[in-house]
Amino acid sequence: MKKTCFSAAAMAAVLGLAILSRGDAQEPDAVHNHGAPPGAGAAYRPGLGDLMTASVQPRHTKLGLAGAEQNWDYAAYELKELGESFDKIAELVPKHGKLAIPEALASTVKPPMDALGAAIKAQDRAAFAKAYADLTASCNACHQSGDHPMIVIKAPTVSGTAFPDQDFSPPKK
Repeated sequence: MKKTCFSAAAMAAVLGLAILSRGDAQEPDAVHNHGAPPGAGAAYRPGLGDLMTASVQPRHTKLGLAGAEQNWDYAAYELKELGESFDKIAELVPKHGKLAIPEALASTVKPPMDALGAAIKAQDRAAFAKAYADLTASCNACHQSGDHPMIVIKAPTVSGTAFPDQDFSPPKK
């Protein structure tokens, strides 16, 4: 009897391990796994659109709102965060269709972001507005060259609707 119980338990353990090891035998297709190689599992891998919507677009908006309110400390923070978002995107999505993302970002958004940095440092509202408009135009040029002309970015017009829970004015001193 003891031998039978042990054999049944051993058989159940072997069967359980076999079932567990087959857990990822059915691999997700490349479409739903954003081109991950077979065997990569079903880990979430955001695509370029996900990254742009979740990381870049809010930073672009907040940067514009902070600059409009002349909150230079916060504008500097958002510019840094926006740059980090672009760096991460270039790393995670090196190519989108025919578009080489790192090169596209370097040629389109880097120059106006440098100008934004200078405007923020100088606390120059007019220079900020021009550099921000140039950045926005560069984003749209990149969308055009990436075969997504339907994605059109613009400067935010009303602070309260984009982020109703955040005040973009500089802190009172």
